[in-house]
Amino acid sequence: MAHRQTTFRRPQLPTGWRRLVARLPILVFRAGLGSVFGKRLLLLHHVGRVSGLDRMVVLEVVSYDPIGASWTVASGFGPKADWYQNLRAQPMTLIQFGNRPHAVTARFLPPDEGAEIMAGYARRHPRTARSLCAYMGLYVDGGEASYREAGRAVPFVRLDAAVGRRQHGRGQA
Repeated sequence: MAHRQTTFRRPQLPTGWRRLVARLPILVFRAGLGSVFGKRLLLLHHVGRVSGLDRMVVLEVVSYDPIGASWTVASGFGPKADWYQNLRAQPMTLIQFGNRPHAVTARFLPPDEGAEIMAGYARRHPRTARSLCAYMGLYVDGGEASYREAGRAVPFVRLDAAVGRRQHGRGQA
C-alpha cells in the first residue's frame, strides 16, 4: 500500500545550473517575449519584505478568467516561498501576462477553494497535475478526491486586476 501524505512537503530549491534554467523565463519576459508562453505563465513582480527591493518570479497560471481579469497561481514551494510571503506583506503589485502589464491585488484562497482549483487543474492537465503533486510530496491516486485533498495543502493565490487602472511602472498604482 502506498504511503499517503496530505501535508505539504516543501521541495528543495534549485541550485546551480538548475536555478539558472528555472530563472530563464524571467529573461524571456524582460525581453518583451512573454507571449511565447501563451496563457500558461506570468511574471510576478514583488517587493522584498526585508530588503524592499523589486523581485521577480515566473509562475504557472493554474486558472485564468479573462472576463473578471484574474489569474490563479499556486505556491509549489509552499507558504514559506519568498514571493508568497512578500505578497502577504504587500498584496498590491504588478504582473506581466503575455506582453501586457496588469496592476493586481493578491487574494489568498482558503483550503476548500484550493481543493476545487486543484481538481479542475487535474481534469485539464492530468499528467502535469500528477507530476506536480509528486514533486511537492503529495500523494494522489489519480482520483478527483485525492486531487482535492492535495489542493487543500497547497497555497493558492488569486491575482485580481485593479479595475479602472493600469500600471505601466512600479511606482504607479
